[in-house]
Amino acid sequence: MLTIYHNPRCRKSREGLAILEESGKEFQTRLYLKEPLSKAELKSVIQQLGIAAIDLVRTNEKVWKSDYKGKDLSDEEVLDAMLAHPALIERPVVSDGHRAVIGRPPDTISGFLE
Repeated sequence: MLTIYHNPRCRKSREGLAILEESGKEFQTRLYLKEPLSKAELKSVIQQLGIAAIDLVRTNEKVWKSDYKGKDLSDEEVLDAMLAHPALIERPVVSDGHRAVIGRPPDTISGFLE
């Protein structure tokens, strides 16, 4: 089953959700700010994306700039930062359980669904 890791306050995330809704495919919505990911879930998403942990971080977020920017962080420390501050997680992310895509731009979700 498809899962969208969604933040309804984010325009790009809402656009990604609309693409999924229009696709007619069955999916579930995970409001990750209200229901945070576990460390294992976050690691799984990163593995499905095929990226480094830092590549899932929204580095323009205030908390990143104030607490983490310029520091030499290990992957585990980056994971811990995202777990402590879920708003740092790039959005939206769509996963089918085996592979995933970051929906920026949202049209990348359409290609993922094909």
